[in-house]
Amino acid sequence: MKELTDSVYAFADLRQGKYLYVDKTEYVWKLVRSYKGLYFLSRPRRFGKSLTVSTLKAIFEGRKELFDGLAISKKEYDWKPYPVIHLDLNGWSFHGLKETRNSLSGLVQECAEDHHIALNATEPCEMFRELIRTLSAGEQKVVVLIDEYDKPILNNVSAPHVQDILNELKAFYSVIKAFEDTLRFVFITGVTKFCHVSLFSDLNNLTDITMRSDYATMFGYTQSELEHYFSDRIEATAQAQKVSVEELKRKLKAWYDGYCFEETSETVYNPVSIAKFFENDGKFDNYWFATGTPSFLMELAKKTDFNFEDAVSRAVPGVTFDAFEIHNIDPVTLLLQTGYLTIKSSEIRFNKRWFWLDFPNEEVAESFSTYLLNSYVGRTQREVSSFSADLATAFLEGNLNQARKVLESFFAGVPYTIHKKSEATFQSIFYAIFRLLGFNIEAESCTNDGRIDAVVQTDDHIYLFEFKLDDDDTALSQIKDKAYFK
Repeated sequence: MKELTDSVYAFADLRQGKYLYVDKTEYVWKLVRSYKGLYFLSRPRRFGKSLTVSTLKAIFEGRKELFDGLAISKKEYDWKPYPVIHLDLNGWSFHGLKETRNSLSGLVQECAEDHHIALNATEPCEMFRELIRTLSAGEQKVVVLIDEYDKPILNNVSAPHVQDILNELKAFYSVIKAFEDTLRFVFITGVTKFCHVSLFSDLNNLTDITMRSDYATMFGYTQSELEHYFSDRIEATAQAQKVSVEELKRKLKAWYDGYCFEETSETVYNPVSIAKFFENDGKFDNYWFATGTPSFLMELAKKTDFNFEDAVSRAVPGVTFDAFEIHNIDPVTLLLQTGYLTIKSSEIRFNKRWFWLDFPNEEVAESFSTYLLNSYVGRTQREVSSFSADLATAFLEGNLNQARKVLESFFAGVPYTIHKKSEATFQSIFYAIFRLLGFNIEAESCTNDGRIDAVVQTDDHIYLFEFKLDDDDTALSQIKDKAYFK
């Protein structure tokens, strides 16, 4: 049984250290087999983007020995080495324009030193140009790999100077277009899709494979990959927990599967969650979410008065998946690209495809709801858990008086400075509460005479809710007058 790791992302280290590696080189071969390729792909964090970039680097350095026994070793490929410019924006500071420029310069300088090149230029764009020009001397083709290209934007998404950083990145990445004739391969990846509109308008020859069906399962583990590569661990864990293998697999699927990156494609498991699950002796916990919290998402949601439940209760058009401008960000698009929402189903309406969205799995649903409450009401995770237990008990027992007391106490503790006083804010908090409890909640439930704001069902009870800000008498009258109970 090969050793697991959730902290080693260099392909050479994985192979030389004999760690477990789920073979994705069939997909990589499809990218590199052509005479030339320029690609863009976005995926949520901790899905293996850095490992893929590292794998591409090893291929273009001609390190064939690292791929013995893998799918690509059985394919036709010349293994010719090329000079590789690998720019990994992880681990660099991008808070402000000055730090962004310094970090970009540092990235190029480090890469130049790796190739034993002394640069004369001092500006990021000119340094990048000089590096490519030097490496491509004598008609040599060059490979460019950029990991986490959008980190400077995400670090400053709500900052007033974000446009300055965007302009700096746009100029920096446009260098790639200027040297297109000298490039053998380009691969740019990150979390979001600030693609051709905002950042890459000059680099309009990138092939975007983000939602291509033939690359939909390139990142993450399919069900067959999970059962093949982790079969020994699944059996050992099931035995230790005294459950059947099938029962354990069902629970693993509910907790960590569910990410869908193209409407007709198979769902995948988050690889970090699976590794940490087995490393922690089969303990079901929130592993992926714990590796980074979406503070910028919460800032955007509060800034735009975003109604979260509305996003998962109605179908959205295909344009929701498109790239967007930094000053006109749709929170639903950002939630999709960052992995907090995913495709659950789709349908054709008016000759266009529409999508139904939701949390991918229990891990994300529970974690996001907890974080949303923490962000909106300023409560710690322990306080949220304690409150949730009290409220769940009251509703399961049908004790409405106690449920009302718990809810009133919770909402009364929301600091005035934290929330915007609007129905949307309180609706988002409300829906997060019931999703956290695991109750079946339906938003905007239609009747023959209107829409009920929320219907919550337990095994023994059905609860109807109508939201009115500072006007509770009207809400109760509306429920009775429109006979929502029918």
